[in-house]
Amino acid sequence: MASSHSSSPVPQGSSSDVFFKKEVDPAKHIRPVQSLPDVCPKEPTVTDEHRWTIYHSKVNLPAALNDPRLAKRESDFFTKTWGLDFVDTEVIPSFYLPQISKEHFTVYQQEISQREKIHERCKKICPPKDTFDRTLLHTHDKSRTDLEQVPKIFMKPDFALDDSLTFNSVLPWSHFNTAGGKGNRDAASSKLLQEKLSHYLDIVEVNIAHQISLRSEAFFHAMTSQHELQDYLKKTSQAVKMLRDKIAQIDKVMCEGSLHILRLALTRNNCVKVYNKLKLMATVHQTQPTVQVLLSTSEFVGALDLIATTQEVLQQELQGIHSFRHLGSQLCELEKLIDKMMIAEFSTYSHSDLNRPLEDDCQILEEERLVSLVFGLLKQRKLNFLEIYSEEMIITAKNIIKQCVINKVSQIEDIDTDVVLKLADQMRMLNFLQWFDLLKDIFSKFTIFLQRVKATLNIIHSVVLSVLDKNQRTRELEEIPQQKNAAKDNSLDTEVAYLIHEGMFISDAFSESELTPIAIDTTSQRNASPNSEPCSSDSVSEPECATDSSSSKEQTSSSVTPGAVDIMVNEDMKLTDLELGKLANNVQELLYSASDICHDRAVKFLMSRAKDGFLEKLNSTEFITLSRLMETFILETEQICGRKSMSLLGALQSQANKFVNRFHEERKTKLSLLLDNERWKQADVPAEFQDLVDSIADGKIALPEKKSGATEERKPAEVLIVEGQQYAVVGTVLLLIRIILEYCQCVDNIPSVTTDMLTRLSDLLKYFNSRSCQLVLGAGALQVVGLKTITTKNLALSSRCLQLIVHYIPVIRAHFEARLQPKQYSMLRHFDHITKDYHDHIAEISAKLVAIMDSLFDKLLSKYEVKAPVPSACFRNICKQMAKMHEAIFDLLPEEQTQMLFLRINASYKLHLKKQLSHLNVINDGGPQNGLVTADVAFYTGNLQALKGLKDLDLNMAEIWEQKR
Repeated sequence: MASSHSSSPVPQGSSSDVFFKKEVDPAKHIRPVQSLPDVCPKEPTVTDEHRWTIYHSKVNLPAALNDPRLAKRESDFFTKTWGLDFVDTEVIPSFYLPQISKEHFTVYQQEISQREKIHERCKKICPPKDTFDRTLLHTHDKSRTDLEQVPKIFMKPDFALDDSLTFNSVLPWSHFNTAGGKGNRDAASSKLLQEKLSHYLDIVEVNIAHQISLRSEAFFHAMTSQHELQDYLKKTSQAVKMLRDKIAQIDKVMCEGSLHILRLALTRNNCVKVYNKLKLMATVHQTQPTVQVLLSTSEFVGALDLIATTQEVLQQELQGIHSFRHLGSQLCELEKLIDKMMIAEFSTYSHSDLNRPLEDDCQILEEERLVSLVFGLLKQRKLNFLEIYSEEMIITAKNIIKQCVINKVSQIEDIDTDVVLKLADQMRMLNFLQWFDLLKDIFSKFTIFLQRVKATLNIIHSVVLSVLDKNQRTRELEEIPQQKNAAKDNSLDTEVAYLIHEGMFISDAFSESELTPIAIDTTSQRNASPNSEPCSSDSVSEPECATDSSSSKEQTSSSVTPGAVDIMVNEDMKLTDLELGKLANNVQELLYSASDICHDRAVKFLMSRAKDGFLEKLNSTEFITLSRLMETFILETEQICGRKSMSLLGALQSQANKFVNRFHEERKTKLSLLLDNERWKQADVPAEFQDLVDSIADGKIALPEKKSGATEERKPAEVLIVEGQQYAVVGTVLLLIRIILEYCQCVDNIPSVTTDMLTRLSDLLKYFNSRSCQLVLGAGALQVVGLKTITTKNLALSSRCLQLIVHYIPVIRAHFEARLQPKQYSMLRHFDHITKDYHDHIAEISAKLVAIMDSLFDKLLSKYEVKAPVPSACFRNICKQMAKMHEAIFDLLPEEQTQMLFLRINASYKLHLKKQLSHLNVINDGGPQNGLVTADVAFYTGNLQALKGLKDLDLNMAEIWEQKR
């Protein structure tokens, strides 16, 4: 059997394809292309000759998908809508594909031709042998043909008779219907079906047997190779036994001794740990007595550090020890007691520091004590200690004012403290000088108080910053060991770590032996540190103070404060950078608050004195003195605290506004009285007013200081000389200039009222303009002063006074502009409006003077008759009135203005004369009448040019004649 199977051929290589693959026509490898479904069902189907493939696509893809049939495209909906987008176009050759011709294969054909010849020669010499017999091929084809007789349904991988469709396909019950007397035929059909299924089964079994026979050689080959496999297993077992023997010998010779050494090292380490644990217990036992000793010397930070260290040791290294089960709770209660003691101690310190005599030069009281308290409070996260200090500042500020008032009142003998009981009422009985000295004393005490507060807060601020800096450095130092430990862990030999001895890894034994010297060195360094806090009483030796936890976890460093006080800063504070930064900002805000407190108390002191209108009754000198004192105090507090407080500045501004209102009302009332009593006659100019004007010309806009008796001997001048020009003025204008300088000087003394003063001065200048207009142009002086009439001299004098004020408006504007902020320059437009109003007023006065002469010309020339004698009486009266006008205004107005005025008057005269000559029908014909008129005009011209200052005046009287033909 074996020989028969071994002789059967086994298909190998590519020859097996001959039997298991049926030759297929190469032309049939291409899958037939099916036409796309019809998208237009109403149209006839496409014939085979128009069958479309993807190779026919020569337009865009949407067009191909919508209608792939080129023949029927004309009637398609899309073709009608889209036009030429669907037409057949030529395919453009690709630029990226080269054109292949037969020349490209020339080289290949030359290389392969020789090999092809050799191959053909070998085929003729050694024809290929057919491995299989044609009989086998015929048998295989026959079996394959038989197998194809079996229905495909039996070959499906999901064949299951429980499926109704499958069952009906295999057993068609329609053939077995017994109705209609067809029982014999149904029986024959069932028998035929059974034989058919049996035939299918035989075909399948025959094919299975045939396939097994083809692969029988492989089965027998596996059976023959099993003996070789057993030989290999035997040799392998012997090799494993020899290896185990060698490993056992190596273990005995090389490992047992080393493991014994490790065992002894672990035992020694355990003994050292027990000894250190006992030492640690002895040290912890002395914690409470040591804390009591530290608290007796106010060493709160040291006591808290010792408690924190002990708590950490109890939780980590002495956890579960029965004898210390109550020590943790006792330490917690002791820590709460220390918190209360520190709060009380800080409150006492704040009270002592702020309420000590202000004459004491020492700015900081017990700096070491303050630093210790602040570190302790930060360690316990008691961050509300600044509120205690703030409350104490408020109380101290109140006491400073109260004490200053008591001291001042006690020095005044006129105040009977038995009659006037209230301290505020006693303070209101002080005159200005006494009250001013009191205010100056309060400000000086507040300045010292703020300097003292600043020094204390600077110490607190430096402590907070030192803790913040230490936190940042600690994080940087922690990152370095972590990196080193990570590198060290990576370098451990992992192959040794699996060996276990008494429940510990050998790698742990190595690490214990390496860490022990490090711990010892750290302990010795900490014990040798001169800044370390005592952790036990004298009965306990220094080595017992060292603990593994404190040496490995607590990192201390000496932080030197500005007061040269060394304090230990450690990790136990556990304050975040955000909290420390916020606390540092709160310290700075507390300094600002101290300045605000002092200013608020000063404002209340001012308001209590201002209840009876005392501050509003101050004169300019007193108020300026008070204002300067307050501004000096505001500036000093800003320099100390770094921020300007606004409460006292606001109070000063409020009082300044009241002062400005009173100042303005007084001067406006004074000016009103002066104008109501002004008779508008030229006044003599005292020497002091001339000096005042001269000082303004020199650039000094201020009231000059009174000189000694030399000034009194100087006689008044008739006119005021301003920069070489003479101004004839009334007495009111002289006083108005002095008032204007008072406004300017007040702005220099109180810069904060510049804008208000500018507004008030503008109002004053407008008032003078409008009021003088009412009195002179409006003839109000006839009723107010009792003048008989408003003369041309009054009008000219009023115009000259206005011109003097206009001359000084640019000077006043420049003075205020230098003291305004750039954003306030818009207020200067008031001076532009005032200047325009004054110029309009001056022009109205000039027009009034011309109008007076115009009415005179109209009255006289309307009665003019051309007859003898020459000159006529009319022209004599006109020349007389012109001389009076010239006499009235020439000494008041400048020569240029006089000439311009008379030119305008002459123009009016010519207009009226021309009108009268036209009425009389007198023309320039050289007749007698023309001669008479020419003689009168020559008389008028000669008299007018004979007047002083009008000699060169071009009168041009030729325009009076109308040329008639």
